[in-house]
Amino acid sequence: MAIYQIVKVGDNILREKAKPVPNINSSIIKLLDNMQETMKDALGVGLAAPQVGVSKRVIIVDIGEGLIELINPEIVNSEGTKIDVEGCLSIPGVRGNVPRGEKIVVAGLNRHGERVEIEAKGLLARAFQHEIDHLDGTLFIDIADNIEKID
Repeated sequence: MAIYQIVKVGDNILREKAKPVPNINSSIIKLLDNMQETMKDALGVGLAAPQVGVSKRVIIVDIGEGLIELINPEIVNSEGTKIDVEGCLSIPGVRGNVPRGEKIVVAGLNRHGERVEIEAKGLLARAFQHEIDHLDGTLFIDIADNIEKID
């Protein structure tokens, strides 16, 4: 496995709509594996393929409860709104208050091509929404209030 370089704000790929994955093959599996290594190395809780320079609709999330990989993810339901602080591996040293759905249902394919639906709340829901935004070219700073630099 390999650790990818994380793309930083200013790179055009972060503003593009990522392409759907038409079929899951060995290159997608390798991407998932390398994204996992990259996220762990960076001490992140989520990562989207565009953040490693790949315009594919692929995300991974691990908030400490186990790795979740989703291919072609979509939010199928969202309830409530909660504002909380977010940061991003592609925008180091910056954080801001972001409104997100408090409880969501996200659907997509796992690495075996099986459709999965996940009910999420709290940090897991926030992480899914943050990573799916990356697939649509949206960064948290686009929707955040009280953006501040941190050390």
